[in-house]
Amino acid sequence: MTAELFGTAQELKSRGEPFAIATVIDIQGSGSAKPGSKVIIDSRGRVVLGWVGGGCAESTVCQAALESMSDGKVRVITLDLTDEIFGVGMPCGGMMQVYIEPTLPKPDLVIAGHGQIAETLAQMAHLSGFSVTVADPAATPEAFPAADNLFTAGLSSSEVQIKPNAYVVVATHHKGDHLSIKKAIDSQASYVALVASRTRSRLVFEYLEAVGVPREEIANGRVRAPAGLDIGAQTPEEIALSIISEVVAVRRGGSGRPMAEAAASRRRETDIDKPHQVLSACPMPVANSTESGAE
Repeated sequence: MTAELFGTAQELKSRGEPFAIATVIDIQGSGSAKPGSKVIIDSRGRVVLGWVGGGCAESTVCQAALESMSDGKVRVITLDLTDEIFGVGMPCGGMMQVYIEPTLPKPDLVIAGHGQIAETLAQMAHLSGFSVTVADPAATPEAFPAADNLFTAGLSSSEVQIKPNAYVVVATHHKGDHLSIKKAIDSQASYVALVASRTRSRLVFEYLEAVGVPREEIANGRVRAPAGLDIGAQTPEEIALSIISEVVAVRRGGSGRPMAEAAASRRRETDIDKPHQVLSACPMPVANSTESGAE
């Protein structure tokens, strides 16, 4: 079973599909599953392989797995199997703890442009766990050894696809940057940034408004220009650092403030800080997980 489970996990990972592995880590009282029982749950909340209990216990685990795949955080949930009213109908008379770990594909960072800023940004993004795509007629494998995909067409070309929720940085230095930015917006990218002067940025914004991008969307920072966090960057390497810092902040929901300042105002969320969830095995009627899932 272990070899089959890891083989299935590797297959899903190679296809770039998100999934979660749920493992029973403790049973108090009686339960249909045993400690060490595992299950793989796909992005639709369906069991692909394994067993952690049937009926509502499975549905509850699948729902928690979907939440883990949504926010990228591991979870430890405790299922109450003693609830005769909202439970599984034939309660096992115990409690079950389940550890849920999501496996997500690498986030995509798309860089339009070449030069020292783009080259350094690609290296930093690779080290930060991104899948890096570079699109520029002057880009070469020697200049971008960390790129997973390299296109010698511009970003606005139909050859280059931008996935929804990708992170896009346009550093073409005025060469069709307005077209690249418009394509990134239309693709529903999570982050769109422009490396350009204030004058050029204003011209790009005017173009976007002229082609129908709502003014309030532009004003609310849909396109980040200048790109990056304010760290006083001056060199190309420092500018690349400020950009990847902003990308990570957007991805992780960070504030961009100094850690000491952020810690003083709020306690950082960590898996250790969060208490375990105690869930009824069936808090409400839930459809069988093999028949329903997240869209």
